[in-house]
Parts: sequence; structure tokens; C-alpha cells
Amino acid sequence: MESLNIFKGKTILITGGAGFIGSNLAFYFQEKFPTSKVIVFDIFRDESKFSNGNLTSFGHFKNLIGFNGEIIQGDINSKKDLEKLKNLKVDFIFHQAAVSDTTVLNQSIMMQTNVNAFKDILNLSLEKEATLVYASSAATYGNTKSPQRVGFENPENIYGFSKLAMDNLAKEFYDKTHLPIVGLRYFNVYGEREFYKNSTSSMVLQLGLQILSNKAPRLFYDSDKILRDFIYIEDVINANILASIGDKKGVYNVGTGIPRSFQDIADILQKELGKNLGTEYFKNPYKAYQTHTQADISQTVKDLNFTPKFSLEEGIKSYIPEIKKIFEQEYVK
Repeated sequence: MESLNIFKGKTILITGGAGFIGSNLAFYFQEKFPTSKVIVFDIFRDESKFSNGNLTSFGHFKNLIGFNGEIIQGDINSKKDLEKLKNLKVDFIFHQAAVSDTTVLNQSIMMQTNVNAFKDILNLSLEKEATLVYASSAATYGNTKSPQRVGFENPENIYGFSKLAMDNLAKEFYDKTHLPIVGLRYFNVYGEREFYKNSTSSMVLQLGLQILSNKAPRLFYDSDKILRDFIYIEDVINANILASIGDKKGVYNVGTGIPRSFQDIADILQKELGKNLGTEYFKNPYKAYQTHTQADISQTVKDLNFTPKFSLEEGIKSYIPEIKKIFEQEYVK
């Protein structure tokens, strides 16, 4: 692997840095590269909600408690807020800011935030001559046949469509400028600092909190046949780091390549938490539902030297202390 010394003394900008993946990146750089300057840019949450009832922003100050770098409150949709970044020296940009709620139906705000604002981030990377790694998504594939491969996309919602538009923009941009720009298509990410995603947090967290409440985990009927590619947050952070090293360009899947079932999650959690509550099943209310995802990571392994380190069992085991902590702080009266 190429030397990580490239980060020493550099300035690293993380958009959406108060969110799930962004805050984990912020702490990674703070802990591993104390001589680097880490800047978090985030809109932070307020009480505004989309028509589906979910918050318009998941960025939360509690995700950054203990972070010592610079924090800039700003909206990537605001040209005025982005001006706050113009005078900064920036070497690396990790663009995690987005509308990430896949159930949002407002096409206008989705395209504005995920696509139009991305153009400004691309231009910022060009102006600063900064390496850019951005969050794409497995939602670009829709219900295509597994394993999902780059080049075979068929988004079924506006979120997936917006992320595919981002990928197309990035390609057009790096073909013209030759700047290092990498998009990472995250599959089902779980792990520390996802709690403030609320109802959009992973099945691992949601089922873990149910079980700690002494409630049988609730799953759809036939959940042993619903398979997803679940990937632990530490592997996702590692993929971001590997993508930012060297002169890399392109779009890559970030998953384990091994699909696991919802039932597997419930069973592993009960084993780790010492519970035997059984499972409560109910009818799946969704007409269109993704029943199988599996990342083809062959190109990711080859080009980024990426190898997932955590199996589902290992990831959940590592996550258990955080799930218990959340339960004690948020649920125990």
C-alpha cells in the first residue's frame, strides 16, 4: 500500500462531517494524523422535515464531541456558505454531504442538493487542486441482478438517480481535468455514530435496541430470504482512505461481497446480547422492495487494494458496546 504520509500536515475538508460517515472520517484523521488540519463543514440539524416526516438533516453535534478540528456551519446549497471555503487551503475533500434518505420524494431538493451542489464541490476541488472522494450509493443499481456491477445501473428512486447523475458528472469532470476523483458506492453501512439518522439507521442498530428493550426483533416474513450486503463503518472508512491515495479516478463498490439476511442480523444480535426472545414477523408493506444486494468488489480490490476486514459477526461484535451505550443513554429512564 502506498504511504499514508501524504496526509501529514495536510488540510482535509469533510462535507457532511457531523453525519454518520463524515464524523467517523473526522475522528480517523484526528487520531491517525494529528499534524493534519481537519475541517468539518455541515449544515447541522434543525427541526425541519421532509413530507415523509424525516428530518432534512442528520448532522448532530454529539457525533463530534471530542473533535478538536475546525467546524464550519454551512449548507452546500448556499453559494454564500460555500464562499466560507474559498480562502482555505485544501488538499483533500471527502464529500459526504447529501440528502441520504432514500424515501424522500421531493425530486427538486434531491437533485439540487446531490447534483447541483456537487458541481460546486467539483469546482472547489479544481480550484484547490485537491483530491476528491465522494459518497455515491448502491441505490444506483435499483433491483438489478446480483452481484451489482459498475456499468449496470437502473435506479428506481430519485435518490439513486441523483447519485448516478453525480457519478456521470464526476466522470465528465475528471476526463477533462485529470484530477483524482473517486466515487464510492456504499452498500448497507452500519456502525458507530449512526444513531442520529433516526429511522434511516441500520437494521443492526434498530434490532439491537429492540432486543435490549426485551422485545422480540420484528422482521418481515421470509426475512431469511432477504439478503443485503452489510458493511461495517471501519471498512468504509478504510475504503475512503485507500481511494484518496495516489492518482485514482472512477467509481467503485464498497461492500463485503457477501450478502447476509435480516434474520442473520437478529440471530447474531441475540447471541451477542445474551437474549433468546425469538422473532416477531409481520407482512412487508412495500410493493417494491430490494430483496438481494451483493457488491461486486473485484475492481475495488484490484484498483484500490481494498479488502473488507469485518464479517457481519465481527462487525456486530465490535458495535455491541456502542449499541448498549446508546440504549443506556437514550432509552433507560
